[in-house]
Amino acid sequence: VQLQASGGGLVQAGDSLRLSCAASGRTFSMFVLGWFRQTPGKEREFVASISRGGGTTSYADSVKGRFTISRDNGKNTGYLQMNSLKPDDTAVYFCAARGGKVMGVTLRDLDDYNYWGQGTLVTVSS
Repeated sequence: VQLQASGGGLVQAGDSLRLSCAASGRTFSMFVLGWFRQTPGKEREFVASISRGGGTTSYADSVKGRFTISRDNGKNTGYLQMNSLKPDDTAVYFCAARGGKVMGVTLRDLDDYNYWGQGTLVTVSS
């Protein structure tokens, strides 16, 4: 599956932004979807994950309550709604996917994913 992330930009603290991850090439509903982020000099870190059917989600503690991951399998697209953005959220955001047979599973580890999109830059000014 090919993934393309979009929707990044420059916003002010407290603003909202929605990232999209468009998938092509394989049946999107067969894949667990994740979002990760990375800043210069740091390792890529987990942000959120959603199961194949969308019924199970998982979040990093740093974004819980502010970010919402979702997906529309009919449109082959995943989303990350980011509210109450903080300067610490500034990063390049990546979407990732992993094929799975089991429903209701989310994945939090970088190494669990074998498909990655290009990143989209989110900059939050104070």
